[in-house]
Amino acid sequence: MKKIALVAIFSALVTIAGTARAQQMDVAFGMGTVSAPATKINSQGFPLPSLRGGAYPSFSGDFIFYKGQVGINGEVAWRASRSFYAGDPTQPYRPLFYDFNGIWTRRYGRVSPEAMAGIGAESIRIYTSISCGFSGCTNYVSSNHFMGHFGGGLKLYVSGNFFVRPEAQLYLVRNNIEFSSGRAARYGISIGYTMGGGLKY
Repeated sequence: MKKIALVAIFSALVTIAGTARAQQMDVAFGMGTVSAPATKINSQGFPLPSLRGGAYPSFSGDFIFYKGQVGINGEVAWRASRSFYAGDPTQPYRPLFYDFNGIWTRRYGRVSPEAMAGIGAESIRIYTSISCGFSGCTNYVSSNHFMGHFGGGLKLYVSGNFFVRPEAQLYLVRNNIEFSSGRAARYGISIGYTMGGGLKY
């Protein structure tokens, strides 16, 4: 019985050690833009603007824990400058997207493709003219919509564990009634760093 227990403990330790060596974290900052269907007129004759255009900074991070290839990912991207809803200067707004994903990646020397899928939300911040002089006051209201997310990228290791990553993201936003479509794509490039993973170049 003791031998079986010792073998089980040893096997567990070997497995944990192997998993720890395979663990990896990536953090990145990027910049991109959004493509979406053009503005359209709804059945009431009201223009529904497109989400397209603008510069979108982004932050992302992932933790790869299973066989050095599978893990979890989170990211957020927002429009850097406000836009005017349907061209109305009294209605400034800013879209923000955030999502949480399962991610697959694999490293081939200095190249590492990745693919992900998950869920998140689109948050449309609509700014008001309200101003106040005390802490905790906000000058916007938010309209939030659940969304599905699919994405991919190609990490190119340029120096050690520093990488450049061209990337593309697809957002499928549920009930996105403020805009011309519930579909939007973000294209961009990120600069980041890989920690762990057991591979150094």
